[in-house]
Amino acid sequence: MSRIRLLGAVSLLVSIGFPTALAAQEMISDTTARKQPLTTWGVQLEEFEYRYSDDDEELGVWDADSFYGTDELKLRWISKGEYSLEERAYESLENQLVGQVPISKFFDAKAGVRFDTPEGPDRTYAVLGVVGLAPQWFEIDANLYMSDEGDTSADLDAEYEWLLTNYWILYATLDATVAFSEDREIGVGKGLVSTETGLRLSYDLIDRTFSPYVGVVHERKYGDTADFAKAGGGGTEDWFAVIGARLAF
Repeated sequence: MSRIRLLGAVSLLVSIGFPTALAAQEMISDTTARKQPLTTWGVQLEEFEYRYSDDDEELGVWDADSFYGTDELKLRWISKGEYSLEERAYESLENQLVGQVPISKFFDAKAGVRFDTPEGPDRTYAVLGVVGLAPQWFEIDANLYMSDEGDTSADLDAEYEWLLTNYWILYATLDATVAFSEDREIGVGKGLVSTETGLRLSYDLIDRTFSPYVGVVHERKYGDTADFAKAGGGGTEDWFAVIGARLAF
């Protein structure tokens, strides 16, 4: 009789414990899955626009960013360029391939390589930078470069947006480039090289995935860089009317 009771007790424990163990295993698996980083990807065109200058110059301009990865590690391909519609040639073409990791609550660090096709010989650069939100919600992208010729430079891109309504947004931008050494072959002098400031008014048509805009852009070269441009028959300052769209996929 005692054997029958013992077998019954064992059966009861197994019947209770086995489903409990399965439930616990499922909970552990679910928790582990939720802890794994979520992989995301996307393509953004911050600028995709037509520019018309006060000197009747016409340009097609883009600033695109593709990314793949997690919050802990992203791989980014950044492409920027200006294409002269009159001359049917690139005035500038820049591509970057960088890895990006978080270093604080609001900033990420990035490192990689940049390939340039300027007016002159091609250049390859090592890239080290930071990107994120500065106080007062300025979007900041700052980078340090060293070229395959040993020349160093840095740039700063800053952007601020005013939400006028739920759909109308005013963007102010500033891009500044500084060179710590001269690269005469591509027309870059030591010191402050150039600035580009812009003001664009956009309308959010489709939840910020398609936002057409109009605006104005001012470009200026400085110092030896301006002298090199004059010597080559180019200008040192331009105003542009712009029309374009911000796109996200």
